[in-house]
Amino acid sequence: MPPEGRAPKFWKTAYRNRYLYLMTLPFVAWVFVFSYYPLWGWLMAFQSFKPGKPLFEQKWVGFDQFKTLFQDDLFYQVLRNTLAMSVMGLTAAFTVPIVFALLLNEVRNMFFKRFVQTVSYLPHFVSWAVAASIVTRMLAADNGVVNDILTGLGLIDKPIQFMANGHFFWGIVTLSDVWKETGWNAIIYLAAMTGISGELYEAAKVDGASRLRQIWHITLPGIRSTIIVLMILSIGHLVSIGFEKQFLLGNNLVLDYSQVLDLYSLQYGLQMNRYSFGVAVNIFNSVVSLILLFVANGLFKRMTKESIM
Repeated sequence: MPPEGRAPKFWKTAYRNRYLYLMTLPFVAWVFVFSYYPLWGWLMAFQSFKPGKPLFEQKWVGFDQFKTLFQDDLFYQVLRNTLAMSVMGLTAAFTVPIVFALLLNEVRNMFFKRFVQTVSYLPHFVSWAVAASIVTRMLAADNGVVNDILTGLGLIDKPIQFMANGHFFWGIVTLSDVWKETGWNAIIYLAAMTGISGELYEAAKVDGASRLRQIWHITLPGIRSTIIVLMILSIGHLVSIGFEKQFLLGNNLVLDYSQVLDLYSLQYGLQMNRYSFGVAVNIFNSVVSLILLFVANGLFKRMTKESIM
C-alpha cells in the first residue's frame, strides 16, 4: 500500500474503535502518572539532594552516589540475598502452579475441582502482614505446628528455631510465597488450558495415549506460549521482588539473609535522609530489570521463536 493511503486507513480504524480507545484512556493516564512522570526524580541520583530547595538548584555530584553504592560491601550481600530469593521464587513460582493446574485440569468432579480451586487461591487475598503472622506462628519453637509434627514423628529431639536461623530464611520465604500465590497463579494456566481443543484429546485417546502422554504432548504444548510470556516477565522482575515478605518475616537474627535491595534502599536511603543514595539504588534496580527483560526476551525469541516484543 502506498504511504499516502496508510493515514486515511489508520484514522478509519481509529474512528471505528474509538470507544475501545476511550476505555483505555484512564489506564494510560494511570501508567503515565505513576510510572513515567516520576522518572524525572531520577535526577536526584546525580545530586546531593537536600529537601526544601528546587530540584534544579541542588548540588550536582555526578556519579558519586553510584560509586558509594558499588564500594559498599553490604550492597553485594544484599544483592546476593535478592538474587538467591528471586531465583528460588522464580523456580517455585513456575513449577508448582503449572503442576497444580495440570493436576486440577485432570479432575472430572466439577464440584471438587471448584472447591479445591477456590480454597487454593484464597490465601492470595490475605495481606502479607496476616500471612507472615500465620507462618511465624506455625514455625515457632514453642507450640508451633511444624515443630510439634516433627517432634511427634520422632524426626527431631527438640524444637528447631526456624525463624532465628538465617540458613532457613530463603526457604521459608519461598515456601510462604508458594503457599500464598500458587492457587492464584494457576488460574492463568487453567484459563490457557480451556483454549485447547477437545478433539486433540479425543484423537489421542483413540491412538491409545495415556493421560500422562496427553498432558506431555497436548496440554503442555498448548500452554507453552503462556508459560514463556510469564517466564520472560518474571525474569525482568528478578531483582524487583519487593520487601514485604522479607520485612515481615525477618528479624535481627537473620538480617544477613533477609535484607534485599528494596529494604536496603529504604533503610540506608530514605530513613537516613540519603534521598539521592536511595534513588541511585532504585535506578540500579530498574536498569538491571530492563537488561534482564531484553536478554530473556532475546534468548526465548531465538530458542523458541516466541517473545513479548
